Amino acid sequence: MSETVVVVVPDADILASTVAARLVVKIIDAQAVHGTASVVLTGGRVAAKVLRSVRELPAAAAIDWSRVDLWWGDERFLPAGDPDRNETQAREALLDKLPLDPARVHAMPASDGPDGDDATAAATRYAAALAAAAVPGSTVPRFDVLMLGVGEDGHVASLFPGHPVLGETGPTAATFDSPKPPPTRVTLTVPTIQGADEVWLIAAGPDKATPIGTVLSGGDLPAAHAKGVRKTLWLLDEAAAGNRP
Repeated sequence: MSETVVVVVPDADILASTVAARLVVKIIDAQAVHGTASVVLTGGRVAAKVLRSVRELPAAAAIDWSRVDLWWGDERFLPAGDPDRNETQAREALLDKLPLDPARVHAMPASDGPDGDDATAAATRYAAALAAAAVPGSTVPRFDVLMLGVGEDGHVASLFPGHPVLGETGPTAATFDSPKPPPTRVTLTVPTIQGADEVWLIAAGPDKATPIGTVLSGGDLPAAHAKGVRKTLWLLDEAAAGNRP
């Protein structure tokens, strides 16, 4: 059964440092056990701050970055290099400064990629990449940690309240008519998220307090379905945790 832990820190800057420190330790521990580490990145302001904080940690030098697999929980279906893409923001914040193996950086397809503007084909392509990295008999690889931001409406990845993509059972899906721009996205699905060893839900600011309070009180928002196999970790600043039970 998944253990749920709620960690609350004073503000967004301390939150970013806290998540970064935990992430570095998690990667080091995973490499000690498996020889590699597999991390699913998220987007947003706090996520970028986390990645910048990783750069400042001396312990990050203990990581063999060439043996880290990076995936994304979702992506805005925009041209490669667009500043609103989660990949672009992650590269600017950290990834371009690391000695990563390019073959282990698994960005979601862009709208000017091999599938053109066909988001469904792009989602299928990403599902194939996941399957190629998985052990025989599985459709997704082992994820040591899967990080997610939490939206003001309780969404995670590109899984929005009341949206039909919430019911998708394949590894990935295209999200159309997103209530937040841009309207078209590619996302991991609930079953894929729930296959991660640990799921970390990260949020800062008072606009997140209502949905987080709802979920932690047992309410049914998309974030409530984001649970890790071993651990579900809520990492919050005091403002975001203001309505917790």
